Amino acid sequence: MRTPFVAGNWKMNKTADEARQLVSEMLTELQGINDVEIVLCPPYTSLLTIAAMLKGTRIGLGAQNLHWEASGAYTGEVSPGMVAEFCKYVILGHSERRAYFGETDETVNKKVFSALTANLIPIVCVGETLSENEYNQTADVITRQLLQGLKGLSNEQAANLVIAYEPVWAIGTGKAANPQIANDVTGKIVRPALAQLFGKDLAEKIRVLYGGSVTGANAAEYFGQSEVDGALVGGASLKPADFPAIVKAAAR
Repeated sequence: MRTPFVAGNWKMNKTADEARQLVSEMLTELQGINDVEIVLCPPYTSLLTIAAMLKGTRIGLGAQNLHWEASGAYTGEVSPGMVAEFCKYVILGHSERRAYFGETDETVNKKVFSALTANLIPIVCVGETLSENEYNQTADVITRQLLQGLKGLSNEQAANLVIAYEPVWAIGTGKAANPQIANDVTGKIVRPALAQLFGKDLAEKIRVLYGGSVTGANAAEYFGQSEVDGALVGGASLKPADFPAIVKAAAR
């Protein structure tokens, strides 16, 4: 059995004080939910604050990105070691990073390797745009992103991965993918690509999340699918009532 996994991607939202308030409103309820791996991914500026609040709990902390170099003249960037000082997880290859900041499958691959070297667990994002979806390119796009983004990893390294399928057209739009479609993409595209890289047995063990307009109201529909192991939650992770409801749905 794959342990359900729910991560909240706060994106560029919440000051440190606002982050403290949000976590204080959710923490007790989240701590009472068992059998789900829970991760909060606030902006860099709130990591130290939230790390202190989560100390001694079973809730994990993640960053939203990192640079692949250990140190150097990379103004404005954050190294894997800096992230690992406070975090156990890191989101990599998010479609917003690809669309707005020029990330490619090659740079995602570098970041995955550097994250694993720093003993971080990468949450690697894949997904197709609306036009790619409409032209029936979903399988080609996601397979390419996985084969190139995870190229060269050993099975031992890959065992620590979490994959998030996030159709770009569903992120922040309110247009969530049909749960059956999400299940089909996960089971018929994502896992076969992982099997091509690492073998069928390991591909069945790697957790694959769905992301894209997940809410407390629709989460149970996704978690009821056999191939969907949890969610990477955007906007709803900023709502103190909604995010625990999503985690509870995963626990059920």
